[in-house]
Amino acid sequence: MRMIREEGFRPSQIGTIAGASGGAKWLVLSQIDRAIVKRILPELSSPVHLIGSSIGTWRFACYAQADPLAAIDRFEEAYLEQRYSDQPDIAEISDKSREIIEHVLGDSGANEILGHPVLRTHVMTVRARSLAASERMPILGAGLLLAATANIVSRRSLGMFFTRSLFYDPRDLPPFFDVSGFPYERTEISEANLADSIRASGAIPLVLNGIRDIAGAPPGIYRDGGIIDYHLDLPTSQDGRLTLFPHFFDYLKPGWFDKKLSWRRHSAINTDRTLVICPSADFVSRLPNSKVPDRTDFETMTPELRRKVWRSVVDACEELAAELHRTLDREDLPTQLEPL
Repeated sequence: MRMIREEGFRPSQIGTIAGASGGAKWLVLSQIDRAIVKRILPELSSPVHLIGSSIGTWRFACYAQADPLAAIDRFEEAYLEQRYSDQPDIAEISDKSREIIEHVLGDSGANEILGHPVLRTHVMTVRARSLAASERMPILGAGLLLAATANIVSRRSLGMFFTRSLFYDPRDLPPFFDVSGFPYERTEISEANLADSIRASGAIPLVLNGIRDIAGAPPGIYRDGGIIDYHLDLPTSQDGRLTLFPHFFDYLKPGWFDKKLSWRRHSAINTDRTLVICPSADFVSRLPNSKVPDRTDFETMTPELRRKVWRSVVDACEELAAELHRTLDREDLPTQLEPL
């Protein structure tokens, strides 16, 4: 806050862009993503690290393509129009996930991401251990229950069930390359494993199959990176540079199992140079059903109603993008800052 108030805000200050897990919540950010692509990405100074888990990784697979706006359009349309049978099983949902990421990447997306002159794409996943590595529902469910219970006592206990697994761009190592706290593996990202690592990062246990034996990585089952890094409680910022964090909410939760733990907070050190951009509570209250879209919409709405509501949300969020454009035009972001 002091840095921006004293020096103003310039895109060249950004060293990292972070993206949280959240599934359908990303729809409130698709218009902001377009504004960032238009106004901020062209002004960035290399290298800038992209770090996401789950849907954050999917969004950044659009950012780092040669035509990011076209990639966002493809992603948004495929996400809005996803269709399933009346009683889809985990295999059907997993197949749809694969289809969407293949559509987003197209024939050349992987090469464009890996060769981007400014952006360095990093993907956060977990490699499952113990009971959490099973694909048998009762065993996996028991493993998740044990992990959730142990997490109440200590977040570090998740290391008994999951290994933090980063797929990283080796051209420039990110600030979180040597982060501690959990068992940690790092694998160079490549054309052979990019799509699978992105799919793995969003492979929600019990909803989607894990991704087995990703090329170049230790053998095993890889799952949703948000299990440990839900809202990325990591040292994302390099010295003297900022982390830009477009987010669904005005708060951050470290891990997937921390969502209902009011006492579990991010490290103040990790957020010291983090700039969160999010919709206000007033704006959310004016959205359909007065909420950000989420995965429960698949259960509470008919497919036709869900698609209609989600499209209404995306349209309404043009207001957010317009406000970001005005803020950048007026150069008055320093006056709008609030402490996290």
